[in-house]
Amino acid sequence: MKTEVLKSIKDSEEEYKKTISTALEEKKRIIADAEAEAGNLIAKAQKDAEEYKNKRIADARSEAEIKYAGIVKDGEQRAETLKKSAAGNLDKAVNMLVEQFKVKLNV
Repeated sequence: MKTEVLKSIKDSEEEYKKTISTALEEKKRIIADAEAEAGNLIAKAQKDAEEYKNKRIADARSEAEIKYAGIVKDGEQRAETLKKSAAGNLDKAVNMLVEQFKVKLNV
């Protein structure tokens, strides 16, 4: 009977050791899986952030090009207006010079 009790205790100890060993292995596996998942989440977040940054830069560049085109168009329109105004003033200036020249000739 003592032998059976001792054997039972020994078997229980072996089962306990196996359970502990299995639990430790499961713990290591869970930690490794969690670390891998965390790494994947970090990599995805970095990729998403990079994509967002690139999109925002592209949007800003596009907006800047549109504003630049508008500024250039406005500048060209103003230049054309000034050119027309200057052409009209040029005719007046030439007529004025001719009149002054005529006045000087008739002195």
